[in-house]
Amino acid sequence: MSGRVVLVTGGSRGIGLACARRLQAAGERVAVTYSTSAPPEEGDGPPLLALRCDVRRSGDVDAAFATLEETLGPAEVVVAAAGITDDGLLLKMSEERFSGVLETNLTGTFRVAKRALAPMLRARRGRIILISSVVAYLGNAGQTNYAASKAGMIGFARSLAREVAGRGVTVNVVTPGLVDTAMLAALDESQRGALLGRVPLGRLAEPDDVAAAVEFLASPGAGYLTGVVLPVDGGLGMGH
Repeated sequence: MSGRVVLVTGGSRGIGLACARRLQAAGERVAVTYSTSAPPEEGDGPPLLALRCDVRRSGDVDAAFATLEETLGPAEVVVAAAGITDDGLLLKMSEERFSGVLETNLTGTFRVAKRALAPMLRARRGRIILISSVVAYLGNAGQTNYAASKAGMIGFARSLAREVAGRGVTVNVVTPGLVDTAMLAALDESQRGALLGRVPLGRLAEPDDVAAAVEFLASPGAGYLTGVVLPVDGGLGMGH
């Protein structure tokens, strides 16, 4: 079988699903994790290997990787796209709501990256790509938990990049801006218009815009890039 083995966490919808479909179209053998709903079956290509996995649970992560390795082989590319929001002003935010977002977005990324790493180091090659957010460096009222988790991913990635570069493994981050996904669909027209007015390119990103950046970072052409933070935000975070 040709193509590398790719695992995309949170790959049942939105950005994660777009990454999975694009990498599959490029010839990779792709598996996705999901926590509630499996990805839809689309097109004439082979179905994605769908693995139920709650990244908040180490046992789920271990089981998902074990099934992946038995079915396709060790992951050569990992895209950490699993994430949640739980917005609210800090004065009204419980400790559970704050830590819950970090547990999924940041600690979940730690679990996935750690489980993927040993086979990559043995093979002396591998790509780890984390999906953070423009909110990591701009901040956003009502998202102290989300922004903290996404900023933490950048520090995590750059530290890990230094640890594993000598063994041929790269670690990079993509920071999407405003993406046309279910999260934004919940906003009314005036809210969407106000957000859109802050984007120099004047449009929302499509999930495939983010997936294109992920495909590049996974490609041979990005072999000399590690510790990179690549914005896909239409200029929203320009200068940060």
